[in-house]
Formats: sequence, C-alpha cells, structure tokens
Amino acid sequence: MEPVTHIDGRAIPFGRKNIDTDVIIPAKWLKTISREGMGRGAFETLRQDPDNLFDSEAYKGAPILIAGDNFGCGSSREHAAWALLDLGITAVIAPSFSDIFSGNAFKNGILTVVLPQEQVDRLLEVAKTDPIAIDLESQTVTTPFQDRFTFEIDPFRKHCLLNGLDEVGLTLARNDAIGAFEGVVAEQRPFLAKGVVAA
Repeated sequence: MEPVTHIDGRAIPFGRKNIDTDVIIPAKWLKTISREGMGRGAFETLRQDPDNLFDSEAYKGAPILIAGDNFGCGSSREHAAWALLDLGITAVIAPSFSDIFSGNAFKNGILTVVLPQEQVDRLLEVAKTDPIAIDLESQTVTTPFQDRFTFEIDPFRKHCLLNGLDEVGLTLARNDAIGAFEGVVAEQRPFLAKGVVAA
C-alpha cells in the first residue's frame, strides 16, 4: 500500500447523499477478484449520462471525491474501494460514511475525511473551479482561498496511512518478534510447534 501524506488536485464535486455501494460499483462487477480495471465499472449507471462528472475532462484524474452524507451505505463489498482506487480517487470527503465502507477504504489506502455539511458545501463550490489540498499529518483540508478545515482521524488509521501499512505490512513489521516467538515455541513446546520452523 502506498503511503498517504498529502493529496491535492481537482476534486469531483459530486455531493449526492446516500450513495450506496451498488451505485459505486454495480453487482455485475463483483465476479472478479482482481482490482485491475474496476474503475471502468465505477458509478457505471451515473456515467451513462454523457454530462456526468466522472468522465468530465475538467475532473480527469481527480484524486479527491466530495460526496454527500452517508456515502458508501448498503452492502459490504470491498470492490467499492477497489473501484474508487482504480478510478484514481485516493480521498473522499463527506459529512458521514457507512462504517463498513470507511473500514474498507482505510484498508485499501483511501483516506475518508468527515467534515460538517457547511464545510463540505464550501468545498463543493471551490471544486467547480479550483484545486483542494488535504494534509494528513496536520489533518487539514485547504483551498486557494484561505479556507482551512480540520478533521479528526483515528490515530491508528492515521499511522497506517502515513506509513503505507495494510494488514500484511503491519504483520511484516513485526516479523522479527514473530520469528523469535516461533523459535521459543519450537524450543520449549515442541509438541505445539509441529511444522513450525525455528527462526
């Protein structure tokens, strides 16, 4: 997983409330276990409109999505996070998120930023013409117009995102301690360590 520290650029001023995971990635795209190419199916129904924001030249490659309240509600499909990443989105700003979506986003390296509705409304306006910047270290969202909004984030999630640590990365970071423990088990309790090779 790539570290997330500073995200800036154009933001897609989506703003719609109660967008569920079926809208983010329709069920027909769930037949694959590969993350590659999922962006083609992201917001597929909405992208049938030729004037949709997701295919607009103005927002091409935008790393930030500004959404409405309760973003990511519905099913627990992790494919929703995969689709956003494949679309190039690495941060979503909204007044609230579904807990399951927020967890899936975090585990896949997407920063979810919760801000009050009035601040989201301001960012929706700015995003129509100008870039937005998110700094995870200082936990701020800023605009070229001196707007500065602070957000809260769980310290563990912040640590993982800043250091690019997913669950595999966290485990590998403890590799020496795990090896030492396995060595002790193999030596002191060989009946429990059948098949465990001492480090």
